[in-house]
Amino acid sequence: MKKLLTFIFIIGFLADTFSQKVQDFSKYFKDKSLEGDFFLYDYKKKQYTVSNETEFLKQTSPASTFKIPNSLIALETGVIKDENEVIKWNGEKHSREVWNADHDLKNAYKNSTVWFYQELARRIGEKNYKQYLNTCNYGNKDISAGLTTFWLGSSLAISPKNQLEFLVKLYEEKLPFSKRTFNIVKKIMIQEETPEYTLRAKTGWANTPPKDIGWYVGYVQKKDNIYFFATRIYKPVEKQMPEFAPARIEITSNILKSLGIL
Repeated sequence: MKKLLTFIFIIGFLADTFSQKVQDFSKYFKDKSLEGDFFLYDYKKKQYTVSNETEFLKQTSPASTFKIPNSLIALETGVIKDENEVIKWNGEKHSREVWNADHDLKNAYKNSTVWFYQELARRIGEKNYKQYLNTCNYGNKDISAGLTTFWLGSSLAISPKNQLEFLVKLYEEKLPFSKRTFNIVKKIMIQEETPEYTLRAKTGWANTPPKDIGWYVGYVQKKDNIYFFATRIYKPVEKQMPEFAPARIEITSNILKSLGIL
Protein backbone atom coordinates (compact mmCIF):
# COMPACT_ATOMS: atom_id res chain seq x y z
CA MET A 1 0.00 0.00 0.00
CA LYS A 2 2.86 2.35 0.89
CA LYS A 3 4.53 1.72 -2.48
CA LEU A 4 1.23 2.30 -4.27
CA LEU A 5 0.69 5.63 -2.49
CA THR A 6 4.24 6.68 -3.33
CA PHE A 7 3.67 5.79 -6.99
CA ILE A 8 0.41 7.75 -7.07
CA PHE A 9 2.13 10.74 -5.47
CA ILE A 10 4.92 10.68 -8.06
CA ILE A 11 2.47 10.40 -10.96
CA GLY A 12 0.41 13.23 -9.51
CA PHE A 13 3.50 15.38 -9.09
CA LEU A 14 4.61 14.78 -12.66
CA ALA A 15 1.15 15.50 -13.99
CA ASP A 16 1.15 18.78 -12.08
CA THR A 17 4.57 19.79 -13.40
CA PHE A 18 3.09 21.36 -16.53
CA SER A 19 0.10 21.19 -18.82
CA GLN A 20 -0.21 21.95 -22.49
CA LYS A 21 -2.98 23.41 -24.63
CA VAL A 22 -3.19 24.09 -28.35
CA GLN A 23 -4.33 27.48 -29.58
CA ASP A 24 -4.63 28.78 -33.12
CA PHE A 25 -2.51 31.86 -33.77
CA SER A 26 -2.31 31.37 -37.54
CA LYS A 27 -4.02 34.64 -38.46
CA TYR A 28 -1.14 36.65 -37.02
CA PHE A 29 1.28 34.90 -39.38
CA LYS A 30 -1.07 35.04 -42.37
CA ASP A 31 -1.39 38.79 -41.87
CA LYS A 32 2.35 38.98 -42.64
CA SER A 33 2.19 36.35 -45.44
CA LEU A 34 4.45 34.08 -43.41
CA GLU A 35 4.35 30.57 -42.04
CA GLY A 36 5.31 30.04 -38.44
CA ASP A 37 4.20 29.33 -34.91
CA PHE A 38 4.01 30.85 -31.46
CA PHE A 39 4.70 29.13 -28.14
CA LEU A 40 4.15 30.36 -24.60
CA TYR A 41 4.88 29.15 -21.08
CA ASP A 42 2.78 30.61 -18.26
CA TYR A 43 5.02 30.44 -15.19
CA LYS A 44 2.27 30.64 -12.57
CA LYS A 45 -0.06 28.15 -14.25
CA LYS A 46 2.84 25.90 -15.32
CA GLN A 47 1.12 25.71 -18.69
CA TYR A 48 2.38 25.66 -22.26
CA THR A 49 0.27 27.19 -25.01
CA VAL A 50 1.35 25.94 -28.44
CA SER A 51 0.09 26.63 -31.93
CA ASN A 52 1.62 23.48 -33.44
CA GLU A 53 2.60 20.42 -31.40
CA THR A 54 4.98 19.07 -34.05
CA GLU A 55 6.80 22.39 -34.47
CA PHE A 56 7.04 22.71 -30.68
CA LEU A 57 9.54 19.83 -30.64
CA LYS A 58 11.22 20.48 -34.01
CA GLN A 59 14.86 21.54 -33.74
CA THR A 60 16.34 24.21 -36.00
CA SER A 61 19.32 26.50 -35.79
CA PRO A 62 19.08 28.97 -32.88
CA ALA A 63 20.85 31.62 -34.98
CA SER A 64 21.39 34.78 -32.93
CA THR A 65 19.14 33.66 -30.09
CA PHE A 66 22.31 31.77 -29.11
CA LYS A 67 23.70 35.15 -28.08
CA ILE A 68 21.87 34.64 -24.78
CA PRO A 69 23.85 31.53 -23.69
CA ASN A 70 26.92 32.83 -25.53
CA SER A 71 26.90 35.97 -23.37
CA LEU A 72 26.49 33.91 -20.21
CA ILE A 73 29.38 31.61 -21.14
CA ALA A 74 31.68 34.47 -22.18
CA LEU A 75 31.16 36.32 -18.90
CA GLU A 76 31.44 33.22 -16.74
CA THR A 77 34.68 32.08 -18.37
CA GLY A 78 36.11 35.59 -18.08
CA VAL A 79 36.90 36.01 -21.78
CA ILE A 80 35.19 39.37 -21.48
CA LYS A 81 35.16 41.33 -18.25
CA ASP A 82 31.68 42.86 -18.32
CA GLU A 83 29.08 44.43 -20.61
CA ASN A 84 31.24 47.55 -21.09
CA GLU A 85 34.54 46.02 -22.20
CA VAL A 86 35.22 47.01 -25.80
CA ILE A 87 36.52 44.75 -28.56
CA LYS A 88 38.04 46.71 -31.44
CA TRP A 89 36.61 46.31 -34.93
CA ASN A 90 39.29 44.98 -37.29
CA GLY A 91 38.22 47.15 -40.22
CA GLU A 92 36.61 44.37 -42.25
CA LYS A 93 33.42 45.68 -43.86
CA HIS A 94 30.18 43.87 -43.00
CA SER A 95 26.74 43.89 -44.60
CA ARG A 96 25.18 45.79 -41.70
CA GLU A 97 26.74 49.23 -41.32
CA VAL A 98 26.14 49.24 -37.57
CA TRP A 99 28.58 46.32 -37.24
CA ASN A 100 31.43 48.37 -38.70
CA ALA A 101 32.58 49.84 -35.41
CA ASP A 102 34.08 48.94 -32.06
CA HIS A 103 31.60 47.14 -29.80
CA ASP A 104 31.06 46.25 -26.18
CA LEU A 105 28.89 43.33 -25.07
CA LYS A 106 25.71 45.34 -24.51
CA ASN A 107 25.86 46.90 -27.98
CA ALA A 108 26.92 43.67 -29.67
CA TYR A 109 23.85 42.00 -28.14
CA LYS A 110 21.59 44.88 -29.15
CA ASN A 111 22.96 45.03 -32.72
CA SER A 112 23.31 41.24 -33.03
CA THR A 113 26.90 41.76 -34.12
CA VAL A 114 28.18 38.47 -35.50
CA TRP A 115 31.92 39.28 -35.63
CA PHE A 116 31.93 40.27 -31.95
CA TYR A 117 30.46 36.95 -30.82
CA GLN A 118 32.75 35.05 -33.18
CA GLU A 119 35.70 36.65 -31.41
CA LEU A 120 34.20 35.62 -28.07
CA ALA A 121 33.84 32.08 -29.45
CA ARG A 122 37.55 31.92 -30.29
CA ARG A 123 38.34 32.96 -26.74
CA ILE A 124 35.84 30.54 -25.17
CA GLY A 125 37.03 27.45 -27.05
CA GLU A 126 35.47 24.07 -27.80
CA LYS A 127 36.08 22.55 -24.37
CA ASN A 128 34.11 25.26 -22.57
CA TYR A 129 31.28 25.17 -25.09
CA LYS A 130 30.91 21.41 -24.76
CA GLN A 131 30.85 21.69 -20.98
CA TYR A 132 28.28 24.48 -20.79
CA LEU A 133 25.98 23.21 -23.53
CA ASN A 134 25.83 19.88 -21.72
CA THR A 135 25.24 21.32 -18.25
CA CYS A 136 22.66 23.77 -19.64
CA ASN A 137 21.02 21.00 -21.72
CA TYR A 138 20.92 23.42 -24.63
CA GLY A 139 19.55 22.00 -27.87
CA ASN A 140 21.37 19.14 -29.51
CA LYS A 141 24.72 20.39 -28.09
CA ASP A 142 26.38 19.88 -31.50
CA ILE A 143 29.24 22.30 -32.21
CA SER A 144 30.82 20.18 -34.95
CA ALA A 145 30.24 22.74 -37.73
CA GLY A 146 33.04 24.96 -36.44
CA LEU A 147 33.91 27.09 -33.45
CA THR A 148 32.73 30.39 -34.95
CA THR A 149 29.79 29.13 -37.00
CA PHE A 150 28.08 26.22 -35.21
CA TRP A 151 25.08 28.34 -34.14
CA LEU A 152 24.69 30.17 -37.46
CA GLY A 153 22.45 27.82 -39.41
CA SER A 154 24.89 24.97 -38.91
CA SER A 155 25.19 22.03 -36.53
CA LEU A 156 23.63 23.43 -33.34
CA ALA A 157 19.84 23.09 -33.24
CA ILE A 158 17.14 23.75 -30.66
CA SER A 159 13.37 23.37 -30.41
CA PRO A 160 10.92 26.03 -29.22
CA LYS A 161 10.21 23.85 -26.17
CA ASN A 162 13.90 23.77 -25.29
CA GLN A 163 14.17 27.53 -25.85
CA LEU A 164 11.42 28.05 -23.28
CA GLU A 165 12.97 25.58 -20.84
CA PHE A 166 16.31 27.38 -21.09
CA LEU A 167 14.68 30.79 -20.53
CA VAL A 168 12.86 29.52 -17.44
CA LYS A 169 16.17 28.27 -16.01
CA LEU A 170 17.73 31.63 -16.84
CA TYR A 171 14.96 33.47 -15.00
CA GLU A 172 15.21 31.12 -12.02
CA GLU A 173 19.02 31.29 -12.16
CA LYS A 174 19.24 27.51 -12.19
CA LEU A 175 22.06 27.37 -14.71
CA PRO A 176 25.80 26.99 -13.94
CA PHE A 177 26.54 30.73 -13.80
CA SER A 178 27.23 33.25 -11.05
CA LYS A 179 24.76 35.84 -9.78
CA ARG A 180 26.89 38.53 -11.38
CA THR A 181 26.74 36.83 -14.77
CA PHE A 182 22.96 36.44 -14.54
CA ASN A 183 22.56 40.10 -13.58
CA ILE A 184 24.60 41.37 -16.52
CA VAL A 185 22.88 39.19 -19.11
CA LYS A 186 19.40 39.93 -17.78
CA LYS A 187 20.24 43.62 -18.03
CA ILE A 188 21.45 43.54 -21.63
CA MET A 189 18.43 41.43 -22.63
CA ILE A 190 15.95 44.20 -21.74
CA GLN A 191 14.06 45.39 -24.83
CA GLU A 192 11.29 47.30 -23.12
CA GLU A 193 10.65 48.44 -19.57
CA THR A 194 7.39 49.97 -18.36
CA PRO A 195 5.68 50.33 -14.95
CA GLU A 196 3.60 47.26 -15.87
CA TYR A 197 6.21 44.89 -17.28
CA THR A 198 9.80 44.24 -18.36
CA LEU A 199 10.41 42.52 -21.70
CA ARG A 200 13.67 40.64 -22.22
CA ALA A 201 14.30 39.03 -25.59
CA LYS A 202 16.53 38.20 -28.56
CA THR A 203 15.94 37.83 -32.28
CA GLY A 204 17.59 35.31 -34.58
CA TRP A 205 17.78 34.76 -38.35
CA ALA A 206 19.41 31.76 -40.03
CA ASN A 207 19.82 31.05 -43.72
CA THR A 208 19.07 27.33 -43.94
CA PRO A 209 18.03 26.38 -47.50
CA PRO A 210 15.37 25.89 -48.64
CA LYS A 211 14.01 28.18 -45.92
CA ASP A 212 15.20 31.05 -43.79
CA ILE A 213 14.37 30.74 -40.11
CA GLY A 214 13.43 33.70 -37.95
CA TRP A 215 13.24 33.62 -34.15
CA TYR A 216 12.08 35.92 -31.39
CA VAL A 217 12.43 34.46 -27.90
CA GLY A 218 12.29 35.91 -24.41
CA TYR A 219 10.06 36.58 -21.46
CA VAL A 220 7.73 39.21 -20.06
CA GLN A 221 8.05 39.78 -16.34
CA LYS A 222 5.04 41.31 -14.62
CA LYS A 223 4.31 41.86 -10.94
CA ASP A 224 2.03 38.84 -10.73
CA ASN A 225 3.46 36.43 -13.33
CA ILE A 226 6.13 35.69 -15.93
CA TYR A 227 5.37 34.67 -19.51
CA PHE A 228 8.04 32.98 -21.61
CA PHE A 229 7.63 33.02 -25.40
CA ALA A 230 9.22 31.65 -28.55
CA THR A 231 8.13 32.67 -32.05
CA ARG A 232 9.59 30.97 -35.11
CA ILE A 233 8.83 31.99 -38.68
CA TYR A 234 9.93 30.70 -42.08
CA LYS A 235 10.29 32.05 -45.61
CA PRO A 236 11.78 30.64 -48.83
CA VAL A 237 15.48 31.55 -49.03
CA GLU A 238 15.11 32.99 -52.53
CA LYS A 239 12.16 35.22 -51.61
CA GLN A 240 13.12 38.80 -50.80
CA MET A 241 11.03 40.03 -47.88
CA PRO A 242 12.24 43.24 -46.19
CA GLU A 243 9.43 42.79 -43.68
CA PHE A 244 10.75 39.38 -42.55
CA ALA A 245 13.04 40.77 -39.84
CA PRO A 246 10.53 43.13 -38.16
CA ALA A 247 7.73 40.56 -38.55
CA ARG A 248 9.29 38.36 -35.84
CA ILE A 249 8.77 41.08 -33.26
CA GLU A 250 5.50 42.44 -34.65
CA ILE A 251 3.79 39.05 -34.70
CA THR A 252 4.95 38.27 -31.17
CA SER A 253 3.86 41.66 -29.89
CA ASN A 254 0.41 41.34 -31.49
CA ILE A 255 -0.13 37.89 -29.96
CA LEU A 256 1.08 38.96 -26.51
CA LYS A 257 -1.29 41.95 -26.65
CA SER A 258 -4.18 39.71 -27.68
CA LEU A 259 -3.47 37.53 -24.63
CA GLY A 260 -3.43 40.56 -22.34
CA ILE A 261 0.25 40.10 -21.48
CA LEU A 262 1.44 43.39 -23.02
